[in-house]
Amino acid sequence: MTATTSSQPAAAVRYSRITGTGSYLPPKRITNAEFAADLATRGIETSDEWIVERTGIRARHFADEGVTTSDLALEAARHALESAGRRADEIDLIIVATSTPDMIFPSAACLLQRKLGVHGCPAFDVQAVCSGFVYALTIADAMIRTGSARCALVVGAEVFSRILDFNDRTTCVLFGDGAGAVVLEASDTPGILATELHADGRHVEILCTPGTVANGKVLGDPLLKMDGQAVFKLAVGVLEQAARAVLDKSGRTEADIDWLIPHQANIRIMQGTAKKLKLPMDKLVVTVDEHGNTSAASIPLALDHAVRAGRVKRGDTVMLEGVGGGFTWGAVLLDF
Repeated sequence: MTATTSSQPAAAVRYSRITGTGSYLPPKRITNAEFAADLATRGIETSDEWIVERTGIRARHFADEGVTTSDLALEAARHALESAGRRADEIDLIIVATSTPDMIFPSAACLLQRKLGVHGCPAFDVQAVCSGFVYALTIADAMIRTGSARCALVVGAEVFSRILDFNDRTTCVLFGDGAGAVVLEASDTPGILATELHADGRHVEILCTPGTVANGKVLGDPLLKMDGQAVFKLAVGVLEQAARAVLDKSGRTEADIDWLIPHQANIRIMQGTAKKLKLPMDKLVVTVDEHGNTSAASIPLALDHAVRAGRVKRGDTVMLEGVGGGFTWGAVLLDF
């Protein structure tokens, strides 16, 4: 038999690119001083100075009673769609990264889809805690590259205030509520350059909410638990590894990074990562001071904040990276 040559033209390489960003914070802003005063009524001591010194956080936002994760996601999604110049009915994929969905099921993504007034496209949640948005963006990029989608709505949204132990000052002061979103579209030119995802279940206990619902009851403890020192030690190392991996994959170096947008967990972790990448602090996008740790929402919140402030501009090279319970971590390098 002789080999034959196909007359079919080679398929064009497909990439994905962020075309719009959006975010939303609940109106209720709580300063450290207000938090400390409330905790004092229960005999728990803390202060603005103590919180700022250890975390860099000065304020956070909490959702009102009855406001759900999908409600926050809806507002962020609307802003992202407007930014991209897209209608909701042009979206053919919805992914919501969250650890605090409205209910056990259906997903926050399906609830968001209904609130957007659209139907038919795939919609699902990703649960990787604070790395969730990086995971979700990686999945959307892969689906666009393979032709399974052309215009994706990727959201990180959380109401972490609902799972906090307000008798534990080492954790309750750290977290906030909010949502961030991007529209990711098929493109002929590279936008997302490389991604890297990891998890290590051996570290489950250092950051978890060890409760569940069974037989009509809450089993275990439904409030967040964290070993802060263990998380810190692990986080800086794995974030550097993930960042270097995406640089290697894309053929870029630290010098090519215009902006580092890490998960907004703790200013010390963020600064430590920047130093390991030899980046000046003015290339580090920081919103943890005003948002607190919003888990899966923190990276898209920070990205939208930087875009709307005129800092991140078209053509800039941006490193996104997250680390969270699971233990999960990952990074995305992209040309904005």
